Amino acid sequence: MCLRYNINMERLKKVKIKWSANFAYAIGLITTDGNLSPDGRHLNITSKDLKLITDFKKCLNIKNKIGKKARGHSKEKKYFVVQFGDVNFYEFLLSIGLMAAKSKTLSKIDIPKKYFVDFLRGCIDGDGNISISYHPESKHPQLKIRLASASLNFLEWIENEVYKHIKTNGGWISKDKSVFTLNYAKKDSVKLLKFMYYKGDYYYLKRKYRIGRMFLNK
Repeated sequence: MCLRYNINMERLKKVKIKWSANFAYAIGLITTDGNLSPDGRHLNITSKDLKLITDFKKCLNIKNKIGKKARGHSKEKKYFVVQFGDVNFYEFLLSIGLMAAKSKTLSKIDIPKKYFVDFLRGCIDGDGNISISYHPESKHPQLKIRLASASLNFLEWIENEVYKHIKTNGGWISKDKSVFTLNYAKKDSVKLLKFMYYKGDYYYLKRKYRIGRMFLNK
C-alpha cells in the first residue's frame, strides 16, 4: 500500500513519518485518546495512565513535557496530557482519515495491512477493555475484549478488518446512550488476544496484557 500526503521539508517537524509497529501503535492511541486542534498544527493525547502517555512519546520520539488536567465538572487534575505542534504530522493524520472533532465522524483509517495489528492494539489500550468473567454454568473463565467509540462507522470498519485478518465468527456492536461498543467473547476473544500480542518487540499496556495472559497459551 502506498499512502500519499504532502510534506514540506522546509517546515520544522518533530515526528518522523515512517510506518513501523510503534508508529502504528501511536496512531491507534491518537485515534482513540487523541485530539486534533482546529488550528491545523497542534494535537494532544490525554489518559489516566501515565505509562500510556510515556510510551506514546517514545513511539514518536517527542520530548514535550507531560502535564495534568481535569475533565468534566471535576477540578481534580487526574489526567495526564502531552501536547505538541507539527504541521507535517497533522496533515499526515488528515490524509489517513483522522480529523478535528473526530469522535462521531470517524470512519476508516488508512493503515498498512502489515501494521493493522499494532494500530488495533493502540486502540484497545486507548479506549478498549480486556476482562475476565465467570459464568455460573461454567467452571472456565470467559475472556472479553471490547472497544468503545462514539462512531458506529469506525467500529464497523474495525470489525471488518479484524475479520479479514483472523476470520472471527461472532463480534457484535452494542450501544449505550451515545457510545457504541465492539465486543468479542469466547473463541473470538482468545483469537483476537493472540493476534494482538504476537511474538516481537513492541509497546503495550502491561496491565491489560496481564488480564488476558492466561489465555495466550491455550
